[in-house]
Amino acid sequence: QVQVVESGGGLVQAGGSLRLSCAASRSIFSLNVGWYRQAPGKQRELVALITSGGRRNYADFVKGRFTISRDNAKNTVYLQMNSLEPEDTAVYYCNTDLRQGRSGTYSWYGSWGQGTQVAVSS
Repeated sequence: QVQVVESGGGLVQAGGSLRLSCAASRSIFSLNVGWYRQAPGKQRELVALITSGGRRNYADFVKGRFTISRDNAKNTVYLQMNSLEPEDTAVYYCNTDLRQGRSGTYSWYGSWGQGTQVAVSS
């Protein structure tokens, strides 16, 4: 499996921006990749995904604020987060093997990194 290392988190004020990076241990060219987050006491949830063909899907709660992108030459996926809100506070993880089921929803199959903490103060 592809191993990943997430980075770029930190503490920002509401309205601020952060750019997260997910570096993969080998080629992700043919893989669908996603960013997830997990807040304390809550389940891990999908934030954004980008398919191998470059199509992007976003959770409703980040639409218009976050942008996912990928650089296959660097085996890296990014999440640009703008207009951050305190509700965005969570540990953010990436997964480099998302697969779409018959219902159209995506499930993760790749390994997880240690995540990167994002904290947004009000």
